[in-house]
Amino acid sequence: MHRRSIAHVPLALVLGASLAILAVMTGRSEGQDPAGQATTTKGKVDSKINAPFRKPNVKDYVKRFETEKRENYAHRHEIVAALDLKPGMAVADVGAGTGLFTRLFAEKVGPSGKVYAVDISQPFLKHIAEDAKKNHQDQIETVLGSQDATNLPENSVDLVFLSDVYHHFERPEKSLASIHKALRPGGKLVVIEFDRVEGRSSEFVLKHVRASQAVFRREIEDAGFRFIATPNPPKLKENFFLRFEKAGVGGGRTSK
Repeated sequence: MHRRSIAHVPLALVLGASLAILAVMTGRSEGQDPAGQATTTKGKVDSKINAPFRKPNVKDYVKRFETEKRENYAHRHEIVAALDLKPGMAVADVGAGTGLFTRLFAEKVGPSGKVYAVDISQPFLKHIAEDAKKNHQDQIETVLGSQDATNLPENSVDLVFLSDVYHHFERPEKSLASIHKALRPGGKLVVIEFDRVEGRSSEFVLKHVRASQAVFRREIEDAGFRFIATPNPPKLKENFFLRFEKAGVGGGRTSK
């Protein structure tokens, strides 16, 4: 089996973010503006949030992302275990970055499975492809996404994974629609994200992350995902872990 690389022209010219939500309801004061760009009471998504990923120094990001000081890295095995991946599954690591989870997913799904590493940064994808070749992980395939689309084939994956990526979505509704389309019936979406809590979160999180867990969950449910509990979620302090199942658009809201 030969590893391939899919590259599509991004729908948006700025290689800044991975995905985003325009507004699925009118009259909502928090979470949208008339232009359809995701907002909070403090304003719009920072337009510069994705600028560093246009031409990243990959080696620097490996040192930054793959360190025990970063919670998601320190708990990486616990996180992967919570996904309950099986041999033969197809998984998409959206916003794959340096490929940390891409590599771990490939080990779990095995040679009969598939792992799509999706990112808006070509240098990151090149690094992932080189690692995959070196590690003989032919089940890894790189995909160049855009701000609005994953560019994954329709009904192609069993699970989509986002690790500290959702807050980078400049138009979440479009990104979520693309993810919804790529998932197979009953497919899962797992979101790990910085938990923004006033008075508790670090200054970095308060400035960097546009909204709270409740706002993000509402956006995802409104895009056609149903929240489902995780039996043994990873014990994270700086981040939250949420799991959703593909449902009909607008039919994902649950009471808890």
